[in-house]
Amino acid sequence: MTTDVKIARHVFQVVQKERLTPHYIRIHLRGDGAQDFAPCTLGVNNKIFIPQDSASEVIFPTSGIDSDDLKPIVRTYTHRAIDLTKNQITIDFVDHGESSPASAWARNAKEGDSLGVAMKLVSKPLYPQADWYFLIGDATALPVLSCILESLPLEAKGHCIIEVASTADILPAVQHPGFTVQWLYNPHPELGSTLAEEAMKVQIPAEANRFAYVASEYSSVKQLRHYFREKLGWSNKELYAFSYWKAGEAEDASVKSRQEEKSGT
Repeated sequence: MTTDVKIARHVFQVVQKERLTPHYIRIHLRGDGAQDFAPCTLGVNNKIFIPQDSASEVIFPTSGIDSDDLKPIVRTYTHRAIDLTKNQITIDFVDHGESSPASAWARNAKEGDSLGVAMKLVSKPLYPQADWYFLIGDATALPVLSCILESLPLEAKGHCIIEVASTADILPAVQHPGFTVQWLYNPHPELGSTLAEEAMKVQIPAEANRFAYVASEYSSVKQLRHYFREKLGWSNKELYAFSYWKAGEAEDASVKSRQEEKSGT
């Protein structure tokens, strides 16, 4: 028997923007709808609805939009933080330049600008209990990997490897006393990545209970899924891997291939 999960959709306004690194933008958004998101686990996906240039406000797709000029652009992001006392949520953006609609919105966002956000109102763990954790991701995974590191108990142990554009994009806050954090540098991830290759060099301790969380570009995830499942023989319970994007394709155009890769079809 399945239970329908309620989805809440609300419009928020920008109250603060922080450029944490040359390629990393943090947006703080305020709205009464933040109260609905209270049960949602930090680090899970949300959907953002970016208004078109010709629209002055966010109009959700179910509102009976007749004109394509008014339909919002929908992208998947991460529920990074929430402050219920201020009715605020936080979403972090990688600055890909003006060619990406979400990146362009974040680059140009100013106080008072509107953004639609939708979330499934459910709490679910991002990881199981394990003796050793292996966190692997590119810049797009920084929000979820940060949430994992912040939520793990102090006694947790593991290794975290993250690919960003340059040394200037290192976030010192990404740390945990029981983890080694390794940074890789790649100014053009759309042209290829060594993330999988470098991750496969990491010496994995012979722990009885281990877990790997992988989130990055399609090709890297595909390589690492094969490595953990086929070469190391890890089970589904020991590995979560999903591609957040696919080089050369917009998110909505790559959904099918990314889902097929996850399912192994």
